[in-house]
Amino acid sequence: MVKLRASLVLCGLAFVAATIAVGGRISTPADALGQAAPGAQPADAFLERARALHRQVPLIDGHNDYPFQLRQKAGRDLEKLDITQPQPGLATDIERLKRGGVGGMFFSAYAPISGQGALADRHEAVRGALEQIDVIHRITERYPNVFEQALTADDMERIFKSGKMGWFIGLEGGHHIDSSLGALRMFYRLGVRYMTLTWNDRIPWADTFFFPPEHGGLTPFGEAVVREMNWLGMLVDISHVHAETMEDVLRISEAPVIFSHGSTRATADIGRNAPDSILKQLPKNGGVMMVFFMQQYSTEAGVKYAAAQQAERQRLAAGHPTDQDAVRAAMEVWQKANPVPRVTVADIADNIDHLRQVAGIDHIGLGSDFDGGANVVGLEDVSKFPNLTAELLRRGYSDNDIKKILGLNVLRALRGAEAVAKRLQKQRPASAALIEQLDK
Repeated sequence: MVKLRASLVLCGLAFVAATIAVGGRISTPADALGQAAPGAQPADAFLERARALHRQVPLIDGHNDYPFQLRQKAGRDLEKLDITQPQPGLATDIERLKRGGVGGMFFSAYAPISGQGALADRHEAVRGALEQIDVIHRITERYPNVFEQALTADDMERIFKSGKMGWFIGLEGGHHIDSSLGALRMFYRLGVRYMTLTWNDRIPWADTFFFPPEHGGLTPFGEAVVREMNWLGMLVDISHVHAETMEDVLRISEAPVIFSHGSTRATADIGRNAPDSILKQLPKNGGVMMVFFMQQYSTEAGVKYAAAQQAERQRLAAGHPTDQDAVRAAMEVWQKANPVPRVTVADIADNIDHLRQVAGIDHIGLGSDFDGGANVVGLEDVSKFPNLTAELLRRGYSDNDIKKILGLNVLRALRGAEAVAKRLQKQRPASAALIEQLDK
């Protein structure tokens, strides 16, 4: 999730003309959907097929940040940001969710610990996470005919068949547990079904991609966190983490892991993305990369733009160390003078193509990051999911392939985590380990 208010936040759009091999020839995909190759099925037919597939299996979005927007824009007051109607600046509302064929999602619970408007320290982050989880529960209370909480994979399928949208909670960042396994277990009881081990901030027991590694991946306590998540049946999310942390998690975890919102380093070479060496391990682990719609992490042009933007932000911050308003104003001028490159549905499909080639069709999902920074041409909001499905159909993905990507793969991974938890809970009780003991 990229939220424009903490650490040094990268931002950018990019466009790279993608090509795919067809029958020994190279053809260029439609710019943003809507153009079919000569002699191919018309674009509207692909969209019709896409919408039909969305009605057959739940499209489960791995990462939606509408709860964070409630925190930032409305003080967690649902009446001030009522999504029965479209809201300015938001990508999520009920009508567009329905038009997009969204069957379920992981609502993100996130509270910042650095930067403007952030919580003072990691101790307060526990409270911040509880506030966000409260917001998510109140969404269902306010719209009971639309949303229902899911606690298991079976729950999600049952809710989908009932005509409602199911939701899980994804806790974005290990800072929220304040190095407490007890807090981790209580978050599970409240409905958290994955935890992203880090966000962009440093934490005491796992390395984030955003800074040079301090721990060599996971500390002993970080390893205990992964094992306890396996014991609970909570998916380990390795989005945002350093590649060394990814390696440690895949070595330790007995259950499938996920990238709730990520992409491939081969298509955009930045530490936030997963290298092929990690992706090749997903089949053995059973894990899933849920591809997100972030401009600066989807193409090389986006990566270069984001690096230039970061360098300018650092330069301005050094010149105005106590005047954040001046930094923001100057950055606005810079951004107007330096328009972002362009990213389209085809670029996201290129990432999926690469992931299929390296990890396989059984290890792909979707994790948009809507309302956390996602903004791709043709994927501007939650109503546009069928555009991506149609592009994949146009590229020759089968109906069964699409169903796996939409939601069946992540449900299979969650069932795997549930099965591991059932086995482990027969073998040992919950851990009482303390960080002070493990880090000595």
